[in-house]
Amino acid sequence: MYYVYAISSLSRNYIYVGMTINIPNRLERHNQGREKTTRAYCPFKLIYSETLDTRVEARKREKYWKSGVEKEKLRIIRDNL
Repeated sequence: MYYVYAISSLSRNYIYVGMTINIPNRLERHNQGREKTTRAYCPFKLIYSETLDTRVEARKREKYWKSGVEKEKLRIIRDNL
């Protein structure tokens, strides 16, 4: 199983979309500042995730959520939590 996830910074207006096989571990790495791309935006909370069967499917969905229109949908999800 692969997961596509979106996390939102608790301190800044930033949403990161990624792909993993272990969401709790990945979120912990982001929050510990162990990921270069998100280090400056710690801490994070999980705002969205979905499960996919293959890495190829997960990569397609990750690209989908990173697009401009879909990123706006993630902002709406975040703002309604």
